[in-house]
Amino acid sequence: MEFIDIGVNLSNKAFARDLEAVLERAEAAGVKTLVLTGTSVGESESVLELARSLSIRAYTTAGIHPHHATEVNAESLSQLRALCGKPEVRAVGETGLDFNRDFSPRPAQEKAFERQLELACELGLPVFLHQRDAHPRFLDILKPYRDNLVDAVAHCFTGSREELWAYLDLDLHIGITGWICDERRGLHLQELVRDIPAERLLIETDAPYLTPRDLDPKPKNGRNEPAFLPHVAARIAACRGEALEDLAARTTTNARRFFRMDA
Repeated sequence: MEFIDIGVNLSNKAFARDLEAVLERAEAAGVKTLVLTGTSVGESESVLELARSLSIRAYTTAGIHPHHATEVNAESLSQLRALCGKPEVRAVGETGLDFNRDFSPRPAQEKAFERQLELACELGLPVFLHQRDAHPRFLDILKPYRDNLVDAVAHCFTGSREELWAYLDLDLHIGITGWICDERRGLHLQELVRDIPAERLLIETDAPYLTPRDLDPKPKNGRNEPAFLPHVAARIAACRGEALEDLAARTTTNARRFFRMDA
């Protein structure tokens, strides 16, 4: 079986000491391709450089996370546009709205989101989307751009049935993480994941975050890593009543198509 992790924060300092071992475990587990997430101009540059140096197949996104929305200006958008021209960069993002932590003022988040949607439309790239506690406003901003976006994924979806169906109505892909393995917070997701059309489903770890709580044995350092993606996929397959092999094949095909990996 082959898996593609569509969202991993591989430049995080949690991987600094044993990155090569992390990659070896990923490949041994069947995780053959990684998409490294860019969350600021600087981080997007860093993950691009990292992707080029890895022993495993890797692509990246380039974007400015809502936490860094105040960094969006003419210069940073020009830098993003240049980054998006690199062959390893396959999506604009991580971009969207985060009204849970409000690390950036909401008007700045909204402006940053709009500018990056415009960039994705201009360049013909998919978008890697973040939304937390901002669903109504997120939809209001996204809808006018959707017809001109080639593709979009709701990264790390953990929302309600209403939110899921609103995203599906906009023809979004849905990214599912180890949140579905959480017996406290993920129970509703175990039911909702059945409603995601097979061709819209993508899987990700969001490592080093969102370590599946039902791993046995649990990692001593508590860190999530790409090698755990098949564990997440197995839980999704069980919830959907599918064979793991079929889910692996489908989500791998979906990821290749979404990120234009054959181009």
